[in-house]
Amino acid sequence: MAKVLTFTEQRDGKLRRASLEVLSEARRLAGPLGATVTAVVIGPGGDALAGELASYGADKVIAFADGGFASYATESYARALAQAIASESPGAVLLPFTSLGKDLAPRVAARIGAGLASDCVALSVEGGRLVGRRPMYAGKAYATVAWSGEPQLATLRPNVFPLGQPDASRKAELVSASADASARAKVTAVRATAQGKVQLTEAQIIVSGGRGLKGPENFHLVEELAQALAAATGASRAVVDAGWVDHALQVGQTGKTVSPQLYVACAISGAIQHLAGMSTSRYIVAINKDADAPIFKVANYGILGDVFEVLPRLTAAARAHFASRG
Repeated sequence: MAKVLTFTEQRDGKLRRASLEVLSEARRLAGPLGATVTAVVIGPGGDALAGELASYGADKVIAFADGGFASYATESYARALAQAIASESPGAVLLPFTSLGKDLAPRVAARIGAGLASDCVALSVEGGRLVGRRPMYAGKAYATVAWSGEPQLATLRPNVFPLGQPDASRKAELVSASADASARAKVTAVRATAQGKVQLTEAQIIVSGGRGLKGPENFHLVEELAQALAAATGASRAVVDAGWVDHALQVGQTGKTVSPQLYVACAISGAIQHLAGMSTSRYIVAINKDADAPIFKVANYGILGDVFEVLPRLTAAARAHFASRG
């Protein structure tokens, strides 16, 4: 494997953390192999990100900066990425397992006739080829996968692979590329959600609430703890189905898959559907008054108690702690 290629996702001229994690992992894998790392960035202003991409390990940056790529469209982005893959002939292609990456990777894999391993939580090199590890059966088992041909495509779960230390002294070759940006489906408008909140899939700390909160009027207890910890707010499927919060906050098999450093599950029983979306969190804290709740089986720390008593105390303690640090 002489070359590893990564797809870089940007938003409003800023690189998404998940893409930098993928680039950092590509750099780690390329090191022992003596391989080079190429980062592909699509969209206006992408060429201006070459310096930051170089600092995280890119040896070469291919930028499709045409204005036609301003809004994401599967067809045009897949065409551009496939074109870059054809020109570079990499041994491996890595993408982030974000909403965009989930949509783009299968299209590219089909276009170039390559195998794709989705939602990988570990990668290694054996005999000069990639070996991946990915969850199966809602996280109840893990499969070790290998590819029979090249390029080897994989999407990497956000917040699982460590972010490398940027090195400002690194330089990368910048190549300006062009591709047909036309698509049969056209984005006519993008309506952004409210600003100022932490992105759920990229958050390092998540506080989630479940049905044990008894009603939407009590969900503020979860939000207040999240605010005190500078965390994102999540929810179980039961809460979303009941209409307490928006579906965008749902964590689980039919919601978002998250892997924060800390996941606080408040009044969540721990159904397998929910565990599938958060079981790879580094540390899990469960708060529940039911000692037999399945969530305690995966939790690193369990608080057996009434969530209506525990949450206000945790919130007060968190606020006092951060206030004392200035």
